[in-house]
Amino acid sequence: MNIKALRGMKDILPPESEKYLLFLKTASEITQHYGFSYIETPLLEECVLFKRSVGESSDIVGKEMYEFIDKGGNEVCLRPEGTAGVVRCFVEHKFDRQNSKQRFFYYGPMFRYERPQKGRLREFHQFGVESFGEGSVYEDAAIILLAKSILDHFRIDYTLKINSLGCPTCVPAYRQKLVAFLSSKEEICDDCKRRKQTNPIRVLDCKNASCQEIYKEAPKLTDHLCQECERDFTLLQELLKKEGVEFEVDKNLVRGLDYYTKSAFEFVSSALGAQNAVAGGGRYDLLVEQLGGRPTPAVGFAIGIERILELVELPQKRREGYYFGVMIEEALPQAFHLCQKIRASQKALFEPTPKSLKAHLKAADKAGARYACIIGEEELENGTIWIKDLENKEEKVLNVSEF
Repeated sequence: MNIKALRGMKDILPPESEKYLLFLKTASEITQHYGFSYIETPLLEECVLFKRSVGESSDIVGKEMYEFIDKGGNEVCLRPEGTAGVVRCFVEHKFDRQNSKQRFFYYGPMFRYERPQKGRLREFHQFGVESFGEGSVYEDAAIILLAKSILDHFRIDYTLKINSLGCPTCVPAYRQKLVAFLSSKEEICDDCKRRKQTNPIRVLDCKNASCQEIYKEAPKLTDHLCQECERDFTLLQELLKKEGVEFEVDKNLVRGLDYYTKSAFEFVSSALGAQNAVAGGGRYDLLVEQLGGRPTPAVGFAIGIERILELVELPQKRREGYYFGVMIEEALPQAFHLCQKIRASQKALFEPTPKSLKAHLKAADKAGARYACIIGEEELENGTIWIKDLENKEEKVLNVSEF
C-alpha cells in the first residue's frame, strides 16, 4: 500500500520550494528594515489560548481547530493562526512589563480542518508581524505600508480594503442596533443566527452570498464611531493618501477573528478567485490583557504564503556554481578535495561516478552550473584540471595549485 500525504496537506517541491525560500528571504529582509526581529513559537498550544483570543464564535474555534487530548491529559491543538501564540509568548516572557516597544516577525505552518480547495489547505503557511506597545495610528499606517512593500516587491496585483471596528466605547451601542436589524431578518443563515447571540458583528464576515446581500442594508460601524476612533480612522486614511496608497473603505470588513479593534485591513487579489485575500490584519489592543498581561496596544498582519506563491514568478535563473566530475576513478580524491575548497564560499556539485566528458557536460548543463570542472587521466598526471565556462563557452586548463 502506498502511503500518501493527508488530504489538504501537500509537499512543497521545486520549483515551488524555490519561490517559498525567495519569499521568506525577501519578506524577512523588508520586515527587518522596519525594525522587526524574528520570533518562533510552538506549533502545539493549549486549546484555551485560541478559545480566549480568537473567540468561541469564530469558525476557527467552532469548526476548524485540530484539537485533541495528549497523553498527559492536556487539551491541546495545532495552531490555527499565529497572533495568539506570539501574544502568549509576549506575556509569558514578561515583555508586557518592560514598558518598551517590541516588534516581531515569524513564519511557519498553521492548521485548520476545513474543506480543501484552491487557495485553502488544512496545513498552510503564513508570514506574520506583530507590533506591541505603540498605540499611535502611525504604527497602523506603517504596518499597512510594510505589507504593501512586500506585495509590491513581488509585483502582486491587489486592492487594499480598510475599515474601523471601533473600540469598547462605541461598539456596544452599535451592537444593539445591529442585533435589532438582524432580529428582523429571519432569512439569514444558521451560522449568522448563532453569531447574533455570541458576537453579532461577526455576521458581516459571512461568506453566504444571500446574507451579504442582506447586510448591504445593515447599520455600519463607521457611522457609529466614537470621537477617538473617528479621528484615528480619518488620520489613517490621510496618512495612506499622503504615501500614495490607493485603498477602499469597506464598511463590512470585520476580519474573521474576535480580537480585532479599531483598524482592520485586507489586501485582496482578483487573480485568486474566491479565496482572494493574500494578506490581512489590524489592531488588537485588548488581546494582551485578555491573555493575562498588562494592557498593551498591538497591531499586526499575516500573509498567506501559498496564495502569494500562486502569483509570484521566479526571476530567470542564471547559471551559478561549479560542477566537478572525473573520467577515471583514480581522480576522484583530487576532484572531491577541490570541490570541498569551493564549497567553503560557493555552490559546488560533485559527481562520484566516472563518466565521459560529454556525459559530464550534459549533467553540468542540466544542473545549471556555470563551470564544468573535469579531471581525466592526462589532467591527473599533470596536476591540472580542465574547466569550461558553460555560459560563454570558454575553456581553460589550470594547475590544481592555482585553483
